[in-house]
Amino acid sequence: MNPYAAWLSSGDNAWQMTAATLVGLMSIPALAVLYGGLVQRKWAVNTMLMVFSTFCLVLIVWVLWAFRMGFGSPWIGTFLGKPGTVLGASAEQAQANIPSLNGLMPRFRFPQGSLVYFQFVFAAITPILFIGSVIGRISFKVWLIFVPLWITFAYAVNAFLLWGGGWWAAHGALDFSGGYVIHLAAGVSGFVAAAVVGPRLKRDREHGVPNNLLFVSVGAGILWLGWNGFNGGDPYFAGADATAAVVNTNLATAVAMMTWIVMDMIAGPGKKATFLGGINGMICGLVGITPAAGYVNGAGAIIIGVVDSAIVWFAWNYLSRVRPFSRVDDALGVVYTHGIAGLFGGLLVGLLADPHMIVYLGAGKNPDVTTSGLFHGNPHQLLVQAGAALTIIVWDALVTFLILKGIGLFMNLRIPDGELEIGDVAVHGEEAYPTEELVRVGAGGESEPARAVRSDGQGTLAEETVRQME
Repeated sequence: MNPYAAWLSSGDNAWQMTAATLVGLMSIPALAVLYGGLVQRKWAVNTMLMVFSTFCLVLIVWVLWAFRMGFGSPWIGTFLGKPGTVLGASAEQAQANIPSLNGLMPRFRFPQGSLVYFQFVFAAITPILFIGSVIGRISFKVWLIFVPLWITFAYAVNAFLLWGGGWWAAHGALDFSGGYVIHLAAGVSGFVAAAVVGPRLKRDREHGVPNNLLFVSVGAGILWLGWNGFNGGDPYFAGADATAAVVNTNLATAVAMMTWIVMDMIAGPGKKATFLGGINGMICGLVGITPAAGYVNGAGAIIIGVVDSAIVWFAWNYLSRVRPFSRVDDALGVVYTHGIAGLFGGLLVGLLADPHMIVYLGAGKNPDVTTSGLFHGNPHQLLVQAGAALTIIVWDALVTFLILKGIGLFMNLRIPDGELEIGDVAVHGEEAYPTEELVRVGAGGESEPARAVRSDGQGTLAEETVRQME
């Protein structure tokens, strides 16, 4: 008895599900821990809960209608796929299929369920990334409404245009694993959301010191290694291009991290190497190589690591001083490390894509599937890359603005200032680092209730009533 369908490759299917799990780990726990450690301690619970609830919401929306909008049959021209569920037996066990790509790439050798889940973890991480732009003031209830709407009207459109066989895919735009669909989209949407929702409290902006760098290191490490699935899974086959994508991802990231560290030592504010600076460089490398991972060779990966990190370093240190960047409180700098890094990573594909990098081997009379950029004789590719980037920027900015303004007609987008002063305890009734209860001993020697004034370590004071200790 054969447990496999004739079209199914156990190796391809195993790698696809493994890659998807690695990408899922980049959200939970990696970004929950990374962002949870970067924010002030009074917002750690809020951050973690937003990450986990976003993961849940996106999966529900994804299987009910959004997957087919991004990867199904064309519905609104070459702009969007037809909504539909992927809950039936065939949607989980039949051969995977993206209708608009039939004949343009080899047939998938794993079930539709593997494709649905693999693409889900990409969809989930995108709004999770730009939680970092609006943390510390956006209403949790507003976020729960915003996420399904944004996945439906922004992400699904991005995915169909570039990955589902839509207009930009048909015109040759290259985005290997989400430099545009995910990172540019997250950077733009996060920046617009931060502008619409408004800034954090002034003293929170002035004293936004991370609460736990050890947690940040754990999250960053899982993020880095999880990226092996992020980029290595996107050829959809466990072949040579998947290997190249993984090697290029790690190479670009290592170079980018060291580029940022060296630039900090030479020209940074304190001329010192900092861990947070290194993490910024690491993320720039991961994001920058994402649209290019299987299209460039190792030399291209090194160039992307250096250039992307250097550009974002200058933007972080100097562009942040001019409008509109100086006026918008992008709490964790998502517009720089994801938006700008994703933009330039995608443009560098238009320069560095190597025609000797084989994405899919040709069969019979069909030639190998390869790509080429300006430096390999195809200047048109750079124009296509720029056009696709502009589409993502304009569309996602518009959709994010309209969704938030629409929600704002019915409820406050921001947490009230009184609750912003306190943080997690006021919003969720929990805190990440509970403090010991204090007691004041009265003149008669008996314990009595005390009012404890607790510093959160970031220059923000929170008052809470402490129970009497018997």
